[in-house]
This record gives sequence, C-alpha cells and structure tokens, in this order.
Amino acid sequence: MKRSVFLVHRWTGVLMCALMALWFASGMVMLFAGYPKLTPAERLANLPALRRDGCCIGPAAALAHARAPGAVQSLVLTSIRGRPFYVLVDGDGAVRAVDALDGAAAGPVGAVEALAGARVFVPGAAAHYAGTVMEDRWTHARAFDAHRPLHVVDMDDAAATRLYLSSATGQVLLDAPRAQRLWNFAGAWLHWLYMLRNQPSDPAWTWTVIVLSALGVVAAFTGILNGIWRWRFKGRYKNGRKSPFREAVLHWHHVLGLAFGLLLFGWILSGLMSMNPLGIFDARGRAPDAAAFAGGRPGQLRPDIGVAAALALLDADGFGAVELEWRVLGGQPYLLARDGGNGTRLVAPNAASTQAGQGTAFRVLRRWPDATLLQAARRLLPAAVEGHDVLHAYDAYYYKRQVQSMYGADDKRLPVLRVTYADEGRTWVHLDPFTGSVESGMDRSQRLGRWLFNFLHSWDLPAMLDAGWLREAVLVLLACGGLALSATATVLGARRLRMASKKAG
Repeated sequence: MKRSVFLVHRWTGVLMCALMALWFASGMVMLFAGYPKLTPAERLANLPALRRDGCCIGPAAALAHARAPGAVQSLVLTSIRGRPFYVLVDGDGAVRAVDALDGAAAGPVGAVEALAGARVFVPGAAAHYAGTVMEDRWTHARAFDAHRPLHVVDMDDAAATRLYLSSATGQVLLDAPRAQRLWNFAGAWLHWLYMLRNQPSDPAWTWTVIVLSALGVVAAFTGILNGIWRWRFKGRYKNGRKSPFREAVLHWHHVLGLAFGLLLFGWILSGLMSMNPLGIFDARGRAPDAAAFAGGRPGQLRPDIGVAAALALLDADGFGAVELEWRVLGGQPYLLARDGGNGTRLVAPNAASTQAGQGTAFRVLRRWPDATLLQAARRLLPAAVEGHDVLHAYDAYYYKRQVQSMYGADDKRLPVLRVTYADEGRTWVHLDPFTGSVESGMDRSQRLGRWLFNFLHSWDLPAMLDAGWLREAVLVLLACGGLALSATATVLGARRLRMASKKAG
C-alpha cells in the first residue's frame, strides 16, 4: 500500500505541481486585487438626483412598451446619460429602456450613445470607442446576458478606465481600471483558469477545473501520508536527520510538506468544493420562492402614487433619491428609493389612513417592520416557520466581504431578519428589512458548503475579517509556505520528467 501511495503522489505531483504553485501565487494577488466589478455604490454615485419638477411620465406609460405589461419582473426609474429613463425587465428576461420625459421607447444603443454614457460616468475625461464584444475575460457573468453585445469605451482618466455598456439600455455595467485589469491577469484570470473559459456557462471549463482540483487533492493527501511515513518521530536516520533525504530539494520538500501539507490539502479541497461537483451543495428540497414572497409583479401591482408625489415625500424626509424601483412585498406594492451612497427608503401605503376611510396615503419608512417581513416569509416555503431572529451583528452565515472579494458587491445590511423553516433541509432565509429583499437562503447542504468552500478557502469568519491587515499577513505568510512547497515539487517533477525522457530515448 505504501508503494502505491508513493507512486500516486509522485505522478499526481508531477502533473499538478506547477499549477498548484500558480494557484498560490495568483491567490495572493487576489487577496488585494479584486476581479473587476461595478459595485452598487459606484453605480449609484454617478447618477444625478431625480427631480420632481417636470419628471416623469407615470409607470403605466412606461409599461405600455413591454411585451406583456403584467408580466414585467422589474421596473426601475434611473438615469442613463444623465437623463431619466425607466428600465424594464420583461417576463422573458429581456431588458428595455423607456425615456421618462417623453415616453418614447429607447432606440438601438450605438457608439454615439455609448460614448455619451461613458462621458457622464467619468466626467471630464476623453472617451474612445473600442467597439463591441459579446464576451471577454472580464464579462463572463450571466447577469450581462440580456445586455449583450456590450459596448466597450476606454477613458483617458487617471485610472485609464475601461467601461462596458449595455447595448439594450446604454447603462454602464462594468468599470475596469487598467491597473485592475493588469493585476487580474496575474490574479483571478490565472487562478480561475479563465483562459480556458469560452462562455458564461461552459461545462468543458467546469469539468476541467473539477478534474484538476481533484488531482490536486489526491496529490496533497498522498503527500501528507508519504511525509508522515518517512519522518522519524523517534530516533534519526543514518544521515543524522529526521528525514531520510540528503539532497537539499528533496529534504526541503519533505519538511515543507509536513509544515504546509495540511494547509495545501485544505485550500485545494476548498477550491474543488467551490465548483460544487455533482451538485453536492445544491438545495435538497424546494428553493425559497421569491415570486411567492413578493405576491405579485411590479407590472401587476403598483402603489397609487405619482413619481412627483413620491419624490416630494422623500425630499421632505431629507432623502435625495437617484433611483426608484417599483416592488411588491406580500402582495403590497411599494417604492424602494436609493440615494447616491446606496442608502435606502421605502415609500409605502399608510395602512392607518386607509382603514380610517381617508383614502390611500403614503409615508416614508426607513425599514419594514419585522411583522410585515414575517408575514410575507410564510409564502417562501410550504413548510412552517420554525423561528426567527434579528441579527444586529455579522455571524458565520451572514457577513460582508471586502470590496476586492468576489462577493464584494453584495449588500449585507444590518440588522437583518433570519427566518428558519421546519422543512427537510432546515432552511434559513435572511431578509433585508431596508429593501424587502431575500438576501440569501440556505439549507443544511448549502450551510455545509459554506464551511467546505468559503471558510477553508478564504478564512472569512467575521472575527477574522475584522482583523484586517493581520489576517492578510497570515494568509500571505501561509501562501508563501504553500508556494515554496509547490516550487520544490516543480523542481522534483521536472527532474522526474527528464529521467523518464532519457529512459524512453
């Protein structure tokens, strides 16, 4: 058995040593240079405040341009090229824009419109149109599918920012400064083997990464066994050492393997788990039904308040809205307003005035009451609600990552309402009271995936994240150990291949 383990470790190590060294080196880059993304704060900071004077046509007029107004999934009043537009998502996922001033459907977005939108997003900088792409190394996300092809505009600002804009609406979807793009060639692009990925959903790339990661796990595990078996815990070898190897590279590979082998195994295993092989972390029962939670679509149910009146209420509350979104919660329509700093307010019917027979009056809320969220939460799953908690601090399952993380664009507000269900998977759902959104839902298998992937790979418990530079320093130090272990393996692997080549010749 030991001989078999030695041979498996030798040849899986030969196959994987250079790739594992690359993963450690690129992982250290990713710790500081995030994959290009447009965060909500970046997007909203570039939008002008919505003005109630002279704005805007009502949502019904905008919905008239939809293929099926009642099936519209999303309706947002925002700004494009500095001008107010409604952005609609049809029932089939298609995206369209409607001018909120004259009610005309937006025409095709060409180079002229893309350049105008880019100049508004990065004011004061010259813009150069670079053509269109269906997809490139920075735009694999499926969220871009409804907007393809994407217009590419390079800006002459200090950061040499490259912008990607929607051909359907003209909105800026992604900003990628030159330094970020260059660092990502040594970071995420290498780490995720994106040179092998050709489309948003690419089974060939997925299975290539799964197979390579699995080989890395085997190499690391057999290496740990090999290293322990060959280490003299009592006594020494004839060379006077605990390790039998006299040659420097072999000796240091053995020592580094004992010191960092378990770390290597954990990181490669968690990388494999990130691919969710064979769907092992998929929800085992029914997923939370967001449509049932809402209880209606914005195209069907809308608050009976005009845009100007809603903006007047928000202005009176001291809130400068740059975006309005028509939403429904538990069958009750409302408006979600956002400002340039991604702060939120809710414009909702005042139930007391309606019950008193005074007609529908509206008020501005900072958040939904827990009772309202809980009532809507009963629609999410057919199982009974087992309990709920209000989280005022981040914990192991609900937490916010740094902006450079792959999750850095996610809103994770506090407090948040956690609802637990008595279904087969004991599902937990987090509800954001400031927006009325389902922030996350996870059953037992998905919570296990959180530990086997996120924790093992990123060391992302809130206490660790709060440590800031200290966590980063520890991760870099350990990654350097893993890189040194992989480097010695690469030297040994090259030697083994040369020996095999000479024998074959």
